[in-house]
Amino acid sequence: MKPVIIGRSSSHFTRIARIFAEELRVDYEFQILRDIMSPKLEDYGGNPALKIPVLRTERGSWFGALNVCRELARQSALTPRLVWPEDLVEPVSANAQELVLQSMATEVTLVMSRVGGGAESGAHQDKMRRSLGNMLGWLDENVASVFAALPPERGVSFLEVSLYCLVLHLEFREVLSMAPYTALTEFCQRFGTRASCAATVFRFDT
Repeated sequence: MKPVIIGRSSSHFTRIARIFAEELRVDYEFQILRDIMSPKLEDYGGNPALKIPVLRTERGSWFGALNVCRELARQSALTPRLVWPEDLVEPVSANAQELVLQSMATEVTLVMSRVGGGAESGAHQDKMRRSLGNMLGWLDENVASVFAALPPERGVSFLEVSLYCLVLHLEFREVLSMAPYTALTEFCQRFGTRASCAATVFRFDT
């Protein structure tokens, strides 16, 4: 069977998986989760966390972007040098990956609070927004050092893909303007020329 990615075109975690599929030339079907508030386990490919993406294969289902990307790499006939989080042995690049994932999770909380009709202001919301701004500021200041620490001969890294998806998603969901973060914006302009990025643009599924 052809592997199936379950997710949403508007999800940054889903886009990571789809970019890896495009980079690795893995033919897949895209099953859209129509209702992000659905409580039904089957809508999430059996993921008990009720989260996306999920990759459904003959061997079973894989939960979460990193798990999905690893399985796509195993299914690919290509053998590019991929850089995974555990390959980041310098503090600057390892910390960058942590902050990217923390930023993505923080953004999801802020977006879901808005979608679910929760409070958009208050001490906790203010702290999350300050935290997000702090993390993006650090990433913007250190992005050159981050990529200098990566192997020059590489196909693609999970760090690059996740950072690209984070930055684009923040503006797509109007969570934060990226205008002050010039280094991150320049990185996204360069990375965004890849065919895999053009094939997976953010949009709201109808």
